[in-house]
Amino acid sequence: MNGIESLALRLAISLGIGLLIGAERERRKGTGPGRGPAGIRTFALVALAGGLALAFGGELILAVSALAVGALSVVAYRKSRAADPGLTTEVALLTTLLLGALAVREPALAAGLAVAVAILLASRTKLHRFVRTVLTEQELHDALLFAAAALVILPLTPDRTVGPLGVFNPRTLWKLVVLVMAISAFGYIAQRILPSRLGLPLAGLASGFVSSTATIAAMGERAARDEKLRRPAVAGAVLSSVATIVQMAIVLFATSRPTLSAMRMPLLFAGAAAVAYGLVFAFRLARARAGDAAPRGRAFDLKVSILFAVTVSAILFLAAVVQRWLGSRGLDIAVGLAGFADAHAAAISAASLAAAGKIAPADAVVPILVAMSTNTVSKAVAAVTAGGRRFALQTIPGLLLVIGSAWAGTLLVGR
Repeated sequence: MNGIESLALRLAISLGIGLLIGAERERRKGTGPGRGPAGIRTFALVALAGGLALAFGGELILAVSALAVGALSVVAYRKSRAADPGLTTEVALLTTLLLGALAVREPALAAGLAVAVAILLASRTKLHRFVRTVLTEQELHDALLFAAAALVILPLTPDRTVGPLGVFNPRTLWKLVVLVMAISAFGYIAQRILPSRLGLPLAGLASGFVSSTATIAAMGERAARDEKLRRPAVAGAVLSSVATIVQMAIVLFATSRPTLSAMRMPLLFAGAAAVAYGLVFAFRLARARAGDAAPRGRAFDLKVSILFAVTVSAILFLAAVVQRWLGSRGLDIAVGLAGFADAHAAAISAASLAAAGKIAPADAVVPILVAMSTNTVSKAVAAVTAGGRRFALQTIPGLLLVIGSAWAGTLLVGR
């Protein structure tokens, strides 16, 4: 495709962007003398003008065009503000000009943004109803708090190790705080959409693919705040271990398939135990009617999220102290200490040694199970810290059943 054909295609995309956004605005502008100032033709021409301005005049002509469209939008607003005080059409017109110009350089990005803008404009009624009648003031406050934690504080947090033994990374620890907040909010949203007896177990299963330990902490926090949610929270906490087992199989498949073959029975036994224990609570909840109402409260508790990160930091520090004291006395100890923080990273270490031929695949099984066992300790600590005694008494037996089944699977194949 030569340069002229390429430019013609990009200008056609600019025109298409204007037609797409203009079609939505045409339906909103009404009819008669009081109709809106811009419809499908105006938006199409403005988008095409943006593309032509950038293609043949550069950034300066585009800036002049934007000023002209802005001035025309001000004039149109002054005439129509009595009937419609909103600025949506005027802002959308300027946005369309810029998207039309963007299509000359980044057509795929411009087209995607245009679709997003059209969806946003078409969802006016639903968005207004959601913000005014569905979203509570506390939920809005939590959303802003989460946005500040993830988008403001996290990028500003130093990404380097500090403190004794070099085990504390402020950014990593704050990521844990944001992660627990996100998982707790995900469970809250699932409850709002689904009955709580279904929402929390499904949220726990899905969130376990991010972090099972953080999921258990988030579920415990929900159970501690509302006793009616304890059983579904326990189901979600234990079902998060199913995701842990699936992830373990995936990382072993990617690192060393012979090691995965050696671990197949422990993983199958552990996965079956996690599913069975979680479904026991899920089935008991299937007939329960309590807690079906959509919750009205907080999406997460910042203090619990921070406490979880502090607990993980303490475990990491203790593991570093023990590792320095013992030195390198064997793969089992090293991988087991790493398992306190992340069982998958520890398993990758053992499987990598097997893939490199330094150990036999069968010899990696016990270190991996040791890492899973120490990671279970971390999960138990999270359950006690975040959920309290009653939540922990129902969650920890499930965790012990899972890891016990994994060891039983090892014995079955003669380890």
